[in-house]
Amino acid sequence: MHIVGVRELKNRLTHYLSLTRRGVPVIVTDRNEPIAVLHGLDQIEESAGTPERLASLAHMKRLRMPVDPSPFSPVRRPRGGRKASEMIIEERR
Repeated sequence: MHIVGVRELKNRLTHYLSLTRRGVPVIVTDRNEPIAVLHGLDQIEESAGTPERLASLAHMKRLRMPVDPSPFSPVRRPRGGRKASEMIIEERR
């Protein structure tokens, strides 16, 4: 396990990513306070969200990630916009 500060991580990101590829977890600190853990996709936790689980499956070659990441982004309608369900009901009338 390696411990690295944010500045060092930024400056040598490729090095630390290669460590995670080899299975070595990296603890990231900000002013000596741990803020994150980098690890390979083969080590996801039970609490992992959908994007992390999909990335793990892609890493194991069980699926391909979409080229367009927008399916993972929440859809927000513009202010004053109508819900899709309202528009469909209106079109049916």
